[in-house]
Amino acid sequence: MGDYGRTLEFGYFLVPDADDPLLELARTADRAGLDLIGVQDHPYQRRYVDTWTLLSMIAAVTERVRVFPDVANLPLRPPAVLAKAAASLDVLSGGRAELGLGAGGFWDAVHAFGGPRKSRREAADALEEAVTVIREVWSGDRNLRFDGDHYHLKGAKSGPVPAHRMELWLGVGGPRGLALAGRSADGWLPSSAWAAPDRLPEMHARIDDAAAAAGRAPADVRRLYNVNGTITDGASEGFLRGPASQWADELTDLAVGSGMDTFILWPEGDQETQIKRFAEEIAPAVRAQVAQERGQ
Repeated sequence: MGDYGRTLEFGYFLVPDADDPLLELARTADRAGLDLIGVQDHPYQRRYVDTWTLLSMIAAVTERVRVFPDVANLPLRPPAVLAKAAASLDVLSGGRAELGLGAGGFWDAVHAFGGPRKSRREAADALEEAVTVIREVWSGDRNLRFDGDHYHLKGAKSGPVPAHRMELWLGVGGPRGLALAGRSADGWLPSSAWAAPDRLPEMHARIDDAAAAAGRAPADVRRLYNVNGTITDGASEGFLRGPASQWADELTDLAVGSGMDTFILWPEGDQETQIKRFAEEIAPAVRAQVAQERGQ
């Protein structure tokens, strides 16, 4: 584990609070030059608008930024329909959608919203089945059949096919989920809040071992990171809490020393200011420092 050598990307984690200027924040991220906008998916959260509706609106009012759920709530979104929704958004946006997917959590809230209550093992089983179902629905093939314990396809017809090679990123942290990411996913999507930098080596190792066992190169798996913090003009107050120069150094270390290649800003403070500083001050500095350390 170290630097997988992948091209760096930068994004914004948009919390879908109905009281916030969500579309204007998305436009700010797009105009600032960020690559991605991710939206968390908690349908049972009364303050939030629906994630898929918001992603569709973001795609409609932006020009270049790619959008994705960060991450889609599988227990409340059947994978065949989720796959069709994601492919449809990709087609309608001109190839600007990706799919982040999680096994679920907050089971009391999921159950209150009509979803199943699953054990950790059941949730992991369902996620693995969902990956297969989603790939099948994206295939463009007819007569799709899959008989799992949680999900089924019984002669289904797929379509539309995504407009580009849509990537599937898994927001997982347990051993089984990490192995699944290594075998079957295009990317791994943890958050710094629960996958702190000192945990990354062991987690990468599980992904890499599974990738190798499946005949894949570890670098085939994108490593995205939701990073929570605040950009300030004062002294450092800890990890990702300080001036732009500190952010640039810490994200560079995460790229060349800890294997991460895509950074999704989840900022505290004034969102518009944080987005602009991340895009205009930090992203270019990290790209330059990483290129220098790679000898490019």
